[in-house]
Amino acid sequence: MKTPTFTTATLIFLIAHFLTVQLAAQDASEILNKLDNVVYASEDQTSKVIMVLTDGNGNERTREAEIWQKGTDKRLFRFTAPAAEAGIAFLSLPDDVMYLYMPAFGRERRIASHVKNQSFAGTDFSYEDLESTRYADKYEPVLLEETSEHYVLELTPLPDVRSDYSKVIAFVNKDHYYPEKMESYDRGRQKAKIANYTFEKKDDYWYIKEIHMQNLKRDHSTRMTFRDVVFDTGLDDGIFTVRNLTRY
Repeated sequence: MKTPTFTTATLIFLIAHFLTVQLAAQDASEILNKLDNVVYASEDQTSKVIMVLTDGNGNERTREAEIWQKGTDKRLFRFTAPAAEAGIAFLSLPDDVMYLYMPAFGRERRIASHVKNQSFAGTDFSYEDLESTRYADKYEPVLLEETSEHYVLELTPLPDVRSDYSKVIAFVNKDHYYPEKMESYDRGRQKAKIANYTFEKKDDYWYIKEIHMQNLKRDHSTRMTFRDVVFDTGLDDGIFTVRNLTRY
């Protein structure tokens, strides 16, 4: 009589555990989708950027740029100052298509998937960091922890996604579902970067006001501050073309 009782109890426990895991997975996916809905809430967005690069000795270099974003999968980033960097541009398109334009060479270069981890123009942002894609289309989320202020998600690349990160730990604001911090781990599962985000609200949209990206391997950081942000101006698709990428 003991064996059936033990078996039944074990079965009940396993079913309960399975349902708990499934519920947690659904909750994590829901949180990540809500994050995407906040980050990509507007139809399009244009902004100017002040970028400050700081080395381990505290020396700073300042750059200026403009960013155009449309939907969830089109982004153009172009430096405008100083003169030595003006015109350097990065274009992110659907289906993992990315281009880099360096005025000194006078032509664009397609960025291969296996070099997405390279630094963009000496900053602490890689091409992968700057690409435009929904997190839910790239990562499988697991809810690690829920605090009074954050949902803590572990994001691992989906099987068909090539990424230089083995995982990303995302701290998601519980009230508004935007990311406040992301810790990125390299393929050796060592923490490589920490990105801290500041969001502000304008025209019913929460948008990134500042990103402070710390590169732990280089002892270097890049702070991007966004200004003159405007939404839903009806950006033309022609902006997000190789032809426009090289026009400066």
